[in-house]
Amino acid sequence: MNNPFDSGQRDDQCPGQTRRGFMARGYLWLQWLAGALLLYPVMKFIDFSPPKKPRLVKVLKEVAINGFVVEHDFILFVDQDGPRAISRKCTHLGCRLNYQTRENVLLCPCHQSRFTTGGRRISGPAPKDLPSYPVTKMSGNEGPGYVVSL
Repeated sequence: MNNPFDSGQRDDQCPGQTRRGFMARGYLWLQWLAGALLLYPVMKFIDFSPPKKPRLVKVLKEVAINGFVVEHDFILFVDQDGPRAISRKCTHLGCRLNYQTRENVLLCPCHQSRFTTGGRRISGPAPKDLPSYPVTKMSGNEGPGYVVSL
């Protein structure tokens, strides 16, 4: 009776391939795979860092409606909806954005990416919108101003 899986050659006619060698190499690959799967969580644990605490930045001035304040890491805009802080770091290569008051846009000086005052990308090579940060208005004896959580 013919075996459909039999190539018609004997094992000794395929000099580099024996069943025993094939099984040994398969077992070796299985060991490598198991080792990699076991090492992955260990390597992930070694690289673990606790989440950063938010950095609080105080803007110690009152901003009029439709006004803005430029800080190092963000621009604080105040309008009828309240205050909002938009990042000054371009999402393309990280250049510091400038606010163009005539056009009412944020402009990247490196590659001319343009963003709205709400952080939405208008044009340019930047791939994403700008992140915004939570803002709270200071009250009571703290004086006028805002607190931005970075």
